[in-house]
Amino acid sequence: MTKRLRNYCLVIAGVLFGASAAVAEITLSALCPASFELREGHCRLNTPYQQYPSLQQAGVGGLKTGLPPIRDGFTARQIDLGRYLFFDPVLSANGTVACASCHNPDKGFADGRARSIGLDGTEIARNAPSLWNVGFLGRFFWDGRAHSLEEQLHGPLYDAHEMGTTPQRLAATLNGIATYRRLFSEAFPDAKNISNENIYTALSAFEASLISLNSRYDLYAQGIPDALSPHELEGMNVFRSFVARCGECHTPPLFTNQQIAVLGTPEPAGRAFDAGAEKVTGEPTLRGGFKVPSLRNVVLTAPYNHSGRFADLHEAVTFYTQGRGHAVPPGEKLTIHWHIWEPNLSAREIDRLVDFLGTLTDESFKPERPRALPSGLPVPG
Repeated sequence: MTKRLRNYCLVIAGVLFGASAAVAEITLSALCPASFELREGHCRLNTPYQQYPSLQQAGVGGLKTGLPPIRDGFTARQIDLGRYLFFDPVLSANGTVACASCHNPDKGFADGRARSIGLDGTEIARNAPSLWNVGFLGRFFWDGRAHSLEEQLHGPLYDAHEMGTTPQRLAATLNGIATYRRLFSEAFPDAKNISNENIYTALSAFEASLISLNSRYDLYAQGIPDALSPHELEGMNVFRSFVARCGECHTPPLFTNQQIAVLGTPEPAGRAFDAGAEKVTGEPTLRGGFKVPSLRNVVLTAPYNHSGRFADLHEAVTFYTQGRGHAVPPGEKLTIHWHIWEPNLSAREIDRLVDFLGTLTDESFKPERPRALPSGLPVPG
């Protein structure tokens, strides 16, 4: 018997014979998460940004710019079921890796590592992106290869190095757990069995509920002038300037334009060059291209870049002022994004930019970590 199979058998044994009273008492909440309101049985987002028009094209955007459409309209029970699934390692092939293992809510829904760790200690190829505000996004993964939350889920669930399960095993495992059968029947009353589609819906519902729009920057944008310090205001002006040009790609209020950009960032020592979006699209001009990440809660999600190459924000910001294409490896000819040039920011300007990025932190609606899981497995720490 292989190590992975032996671990999986131990997981199933724990599920069948180790269920505690706490597991039996698990119920789904009928209340919408914070920032959502119940309308005709479904949870709908309610935020001041909805009173402003949405930005339809790339650009810097103003303080009163609206948000793109969000994936909402899930029921409260579907969202809460997704919360349990998100934290439950039973979704992985050997019961050791949960979604929350790489997207830890206490680390900005990232994991604090340059590259995440999957099954059996395997290092994943790229850095784990934060999940805050993913309900607004239309592109997922660093290379932009997925275009919905449901499609994105297929990656970690079924990748042999991440959670390593299969659609058949995933559905069979959850159908074999009485508590999950009960919870799914509450969240999806018309379904006879637990289907993969309903698993994806519940996980997507939870991820789309992760809203972070109540930072000190947001207070300032909504008309509270003393929400930012003089240094932070100075940093915001650098961020939005046509010298630094940060806001042209990291467009408020999401602080991403969701585009693929070729920046010429270096790989860590000893790692091969990552072709990025070129591998997905076959487009040579997107070689080394990656999705512009949101900067929401960015101070919580170090290290940075698709490979975790930059240890802190000072290092990441400094990269952009060192000259166009300065870190492109020998032999690579990349089509560097036209916004990347040589702003020659001073040390003070870099410090102020980092100060401003700190104003984008907001964990006021961080979801509660379950006290127990339907599978009976330990909640990931």
